[in-house]
Amino acid sequence: MNATAAVFAALALLLAGPVPALLSRAKWVHRVPRAALVLWQAIALAAVLSAFGSGLAIASLLLVPGPDGRPTTSPTREIDALGLPLWTLYVLVFALTLMVGARLMFSIVRVGIHTRRRRSRHRMLVDLLDQSGPVRRAADIRVLAATEPIAYCLPGLRQRVVLSEGTLTNLEEAEVTAIVSHERSHLRARHDLVLEAFTAVHEAFPRVVRSQAALGSVKLLIELLADDSAVKVTGPKPLARALVACAKSTAPQGALAAGGPSTLIRIQRLAGTTGDVRVATAAYLGSVAILVVPTLAVAVPWLQELRRLFHG
Repeated sequence: MNATAAVFAALALLLAGPVPALLSRAKWVHRVPRAALVLWQAIALAAVLSAFGSGLAIASLLLVPGPDGRPTTSPTREIDALGLPLWTLYVLVFALTLMVGARLMFSIVRVGIHTRRRRSRHRMLVDLLDQSGPVRRAADIRVLAATEPIAYCLPGLRQRVVLSEGTLTNLEEAEVTAIVSHERSHLRARHDLVLEAFTAVHEAFPRVVRSQAALGSVKLLIELLADDSAVKVTGPKPLARALVACAKSTAPQGALAAGGPSTLIRIQRLAGTTGDVRVATAAYLGSVAILVVPTLAVAVPWLQELRRLFHG
């Protein structure tokens, strides 16, 4: 295979599977969740760009653009020049690239539409079932008649923070403030959009090459960021107690719950030290390095071809 196409195909496979699998097991990311999330975003975007870069390189071999940027042949005419085995490999990789692109666009639309429909229905339900009474704690808070502690948020244009009566009864005022601050941090930062983008990229690549741990790691980092925001309001102890109380809290699809399977990791983190400038700087620099090569490799050829088409 052409060296450029082979390099970018290999890079796309590495960034879609082995690299996320290794990063998901790293512990340093818990100390710098913001920088780690930027690194995850860079890896996901670079994987997509690398796949497209490989496809563009193969397309140039199958179509052989002329001086004006227009194809000088058809894919089938290149069978004799390339040989049937190599030509077949090129076509298969190019088809895989087209599939990734099509699945990515489909996933973005599907995830966005389905998530917003579910949120809209659930938002209507919590508004109808709200037990806040005539005196509401805040305009965005809804209270459900449930004895177990529950806390989650519904992102979107009409945002909601949903609590249960059990949360208000069993938690102290500082703990309620901590859990509400946590949920409002999700809403302010629009963490739901980050998760939607990762879900779309995750579903775009074939199951045999993508890492199953990537999406879970990103969800954890988002929770850590919201924890850090809540700690600035109440300190770590009220938040830790609130997380213990809401550990079994669940939320509908499209919502972001305070509790969940990552509660223990988050509580242990609150008891230790967080933040490391050197590690964060290294993660940011790594993000830039990962993005530069595939971005330039995809953008520059497209710009050159457009210039040749318009000025040829």
